[in-house]
Amino acid sequence: MADYIFLMHDDAAGGAGLDWERYLSRLREAGVFQGGSAIGNGQCERKSGATPAPTAHITGFIRVTAEDMAHARLLLAGNPVFEAGGTVEIRELPTG
Repeated sequence: MADYIFLMHDDAAGGAGLDWERYLSRLREAGVFQGGSAIGNGQCERKSGATPAPTAHITGFIRVTAEDMAHARLLLAGNPVFEAGGTVEIRELPTG
């Protein structure tokens, strides 16, 4: 099993009114939920040079375990952003 992160973008219809409880409960019951959160305002920092603006279109994340990328994609079923036609970016997290 590998760890994956789902990055939710802000392009879903319904926005803040999306219902997360049923989806997160399903992930917990399957034993794949490793955490997650909405993402608030922030800023980028760097030691020198121009500082870029933070990535504003990413509004939250969920961390899951899955067998592979195909299995991770199956775990999107019921994700409120995905189901509302929004974008969910899936990234595999490197090990050790």
